[in-house]
Amino acid sequence: MKLYYAPGACSLAVHITAYEAGLPLTIEKVDLATRKTETGADFAALNPKGYVPALKLDDGAVMTEVAALVQLVADKNPSAKLAPANGTMERYRLQEWLAFISSEVHKGFSPLWNPATPEESKQAAKDRLAIRFAYLDKILAAQPFLTGSQFTVADAYLFTVVNWAGYLNIDISGYPNLKAFLDRVSARPKVREALVAEGLLQAAA
Repeated sequence: MKLYYAPGACSLAVHITAYEAGLPLTIEKVDLATRKTETGADFAALNPKGYVPALKLDDGAVMTEVAALVQLVADKNPSAKLAPANGTMERYRLQEWLAFISSEVHKGFSPLWNPATPEESKQAAKDRLAIRFAYLDKILAAQPFLTGSQFTVADAYLFTVVNWAGYLNIDISGYPNLKAFLDRVSARPKVREALVAEGLLQAAA
């Protein structure tokens, strides 16, 4: 499999999932401004949607969208327990979390990345995110990960998007359980490996 990614973008969730699952993965960086990959390929030809992630499968097919990709990758190695079995209530709960992260947290950050967004709109976006952070903080007060004691693809996705708070100067110190979650996930060896591969963290000496 080959993952087309931008450092620190939502594609990181797929990157983490593949490493946690112990699957072979090659990565190719995308310049989202020029829509060119680091080898000079036309990213728009690979993914007409124009954004990462895009995952080229071993048969040459390309799939997109984080919530779908992390499940696809997790299902390639069920023994890693990154997603419950299909058809179970636990899997539907996982999908519930993925939908929440996608629509309420990931997209909640969108206005903040756009320099043309008016300040009052940015503040409104931050206020909405604060409500989501408070909810997540309450959930994570009772358990280490979103679905309980087991790290899943939902945690990889949540870690990826909440980490954006640091880049956008959003203070999350008022959500100690959410902050502890970020610290807990960032300490996982495979997560650190993905961060190093994307140039977001220095490799240990």
